[in-house]
Amino acid sequence: MNIPDLSYTYSNLPLQFFSLQNPIPVKSPEMLLFNHELVEQLGIDDLQINDWLKICSGNQIIPNSKPLAQAYAGHQFGNFTMLGDGRAILLGEKRGKDGLLYDIQLKGSGRTPFSRGGDGRATVKAMLREYLISEAMHGLGIPTSRSLAVVKTGEQVYREKNYDGAILTRVAKSHLRVGTFEYAYQFTTLEDQKALTKYAIYRHFPELKDADNPALELLKAVQQLQIRLIVAWMRVGFIHGVMNTDNMTISGQTIDYGPCAFMNAYDPQTVFSSIDSSGRYAFGNQPKIAQWNLSRLAIALVNQIDEDQDKAVQLAQDVINNFPQSYQSEYLGMMRDKLGWLGEEEGDQLLIDDLLHMMQRFQADYTNTFLGIASGEFQDEKLFESLEYQDWYMNWLKRASQNGRPLEEAITQMNQYNPQFIPRNDKVEAALDLAAEVNDFSLFKKLLDVLQDPYTPKIGYTAYQFPPQNRDEGYQTFCGT
Repeated sequence: MNIPDLSYTYSNLPLQFFSLQNPIPVKSPEMLLFNHELVEQLGIDDLQINDWLKICSGNQIIPNSKPLAQAYAGHQFGNFTMLGDGRAILLGEKRGKDGLLYDIQLKGSGRTPFSRGGDGRATVKAMLREYLISEAMHGLGIPTSRSLAVVKTGEQVYREKNYDGAILTRVAKSHLRVGTFEYAYQFTTLEDQKALTKYAIYRHFPELKDADNPALELLKAVQQLQIRLIVAWMRVGFIHGVMNTDNMTISGQTIDYGPCAFMNAYDPQTVFSSIDSSGRYAFGNQPKIAQWNLSRLAIALVNQIDEDQDKAVQLAQDVINNFPQSYQSEYLGMMRDKLGWLGEEEGDQLLIDDLLHMMQRFQADYTNTFLGIASGEFQDEKLFESLEYQDWYMNWLKRASQNGRPLEEAITQMNQYNPQFIPRNDKVEAALDLAAEVNDFSLFKKLLDVLQDPYTPKIGYTAYQFPPQNRDEGYQTFCGT
């Protein structure tokens, strides 16, 4: 069996960037989930499900392929660490029907030279979570890695106790990370660093291949993609939970869905990750952390930007210093879309801030507040009953219908940017528990179906739109490794 036209461009990099490594076969593979839509988009339509089971379990090596584990480093909670694919194997790259090249990677496929004492495996529940949330993010229109399959291994994985093991097949534009460049800067030659930059431009920014200063232009391009990504997260209340530099992709896609969650009651200090005791990666801190991570990329590229170190540092610093202004511009544009406004007005920032402050004081649901502004429904929110909101609403109404614009047009605009459904944490946990513990996928598939079309109202699915009564008080997410 074979995947047609599979390529292996990453293996053309210097040997320091990877280790050739086959996945470790598993005892008794069973296909739990398979993404037929994604397979079709990749243009792979001549393999049977049993062929996919063998490939996605790691029990069948694709003929003439070059499976490998990638080397990278990263700042984890601010501390530099040597990392690498400790439980992931890149099978190869496939050009999709859109003409772009995509990595196909197994996650949870066994030990590699980068496992650092780990078992290289993953649990069913953790891999089901990544499948569900990554596909939900895709439905929300947010750049993300995607999930092709989850295979149950028939083996146990120990995490405080024994759990059923699983392997996820992940598809991404690449797995190049800020941490990949940090690794190159710390452990390889300048020639190798330049090879990595050239490869990143080939994969993601071919328009930069003839740039006078490729490294500087790469930094600018990655920063702009990351700004757009973080703004998209803020639009839907997504909290990544572990924004280490090894989890920030050069492609601008969201990757790794371990401690992630979605905010219910609006509070910029919201944290769900059990390992984020200081709130470093809280919802409202995500833009600042993105800028910090990009400064690590700038440091890793500085030797390539200019031979004069002072000049190189200044050029890189100028890019990073532009982050707040560029982010704020993108963020305001996003919030205007959420509120159904056209153009830019001087008072927009104040109106937005007033709404967010009210939402925080009233512990209003982030998603449903914007739906309520547009529809007048969800009146059980105390926010809507306040005189303060009524005053704000009159100002919103005036702004939305400016220059005689029909209010219906503003509401149509809002409905394109405000989802009816997000992965509510209690619904996600209920679906994962039932699927992982008793192999009942009824809740999981129903939730997945809702989340794949999150902007369309659905009769009979009102329960999926409301947070739990405790507003997720005490809820925690875990890394899953």
